[in-house]
Amino acid sequence: MEGILVKPLKRFADERGFFTEIMREDWNVFQDEVVQANLSITYPGIVRAWHRHERGQVDYFVCIKGAIKICAYDDETQEPNEIVSTGENLQVVRVPGHYWHGFRAVGSEPAMLVYFVNRLYDHESPDEIRRPWNDPTVVPRVINGRKDDPRCNKPWDWFYPPHK
Repeated sequence: MEGILVKPLKRFADERGFFTEIMREDWNVFQDEVVQANLSITYPGIVRAWHRHERGQVDYFVCIKGAIKICAYDDETQEPNEIVSTGENLQVVRVPGHYWHGFRAVGSEPAMLVYFVNRLYDHESPDEIRRPWNDPTVVPRVINGRKDDPRCNKPWDWFYPPHK
């Protein structure tokens, strides 16, 4: 889907641990001015979805521990993009806010997510529209560009077995 970008991050390891740059203005993935950073810890199996932003917010997700499945869904094309991001395989995932989006913590440990946004959160008038995580009207026709995915043409199932 247009505007969704994934930037793999490099780990620099030594005997002390590792270091990773997670945001640089000279990377072409950061197309927006970042004005706020947030940390979210999510327990295994929890879904934080669906929501979107109507006033131009763009989110940049970096899973720093555990694993998450990030999904963005376009109502017009009925297409989701699905990206698995982990603390072991670091990457920045750019999600334009006009897509419905969210994530599920996958695996057996809590997931730690740092995310950057290009709009300050307005507590009085949040730029957030929500729909239930299990909304039966989210029915993909194509998933990550594939029409032959067995999940197509069925209500989106965040808990669909990964190796069915």
